[in-house]
Formats: sequence, C-alpha cells, structure tokens
Amino acid sequence: QVQLVESGGGLVQAGGSLRLSCAASGFTFSTYAVGWFRRAPGKEREFVLATSWSGKIIVYADSVKGRFTISRDNAKNTVYLQMNSLTPEDTAVYYCAVALSNSPTRASSGYDYWGQGTQVTVSS
Repeated sequence: QVQLVESGGGLVQAGGSLRLSCAASGFTFSTYAVGWFRRAPGKEREFVLATSWSGKIIVYADSVKGRFTISRDNAKNTVYLQMNSLTPEDTAVYYCAVALSNSPTRASSGYDYWGQGTQVTVSS
C-alpha cells in the first residue's frame, strides 16, 4: 500500500525555521518526482516546490524562492522541506506528493499520491 506521511510541522515565530519530512512506504521513492504543496485557511491549495528523482531539477514557487529548499534521501525513502525566514503568510497545511511521471510540475494534477498533511503555523 502506497503511503506518504508528513511530519515536522508546528508553531514557530516569524523569522524562524522548520524542516518538514515526507516519508514514503509501499513503493520505491527514489525514481519519482516529489512536490510540496500547501493550503492556507480559506485559500486554494498552492504549489510550493518540487524536485526530480535525482534532485538535479528543482522548481520553486516565487513566494518561497531563496527561503525554502528541498532535499531527498532516497536511501531513507524520505524527502525534506527546509523552510527558513518564515512569515505568517507561510501558515498552512503542507502536503507532499509523488508524481509517477517523474515530472516536478507545479500542477497538482500531475501528482498521483498525496500525504495527509502537516500543519505549519507562523506567529507574528
């Protein structure tokens, strides 16, 4: 059974950092693109960033460029989202997703499996 589990969310003050993890089970994580999305209260889900299976291609949303980075440890079947210089506007539920096409696309429709999400709250 394919499963993605996010962790690492929590409450942090503005300017702080958090690292989210996305652990996969039930399939080989290392050959697929992985993306992170978020949904803020009252808003639609939006793309954050994504990486190809090799990590050589990374696509960023403009709102997080220079602040967020993505990395993956294929041996551990885990992808990480490092978030720095957080602002209250980053408050959202964060989701990781896997694209079987291996395309690190900005479109949520390009992803096949999703985690349940982890809450990130940034206080001012």
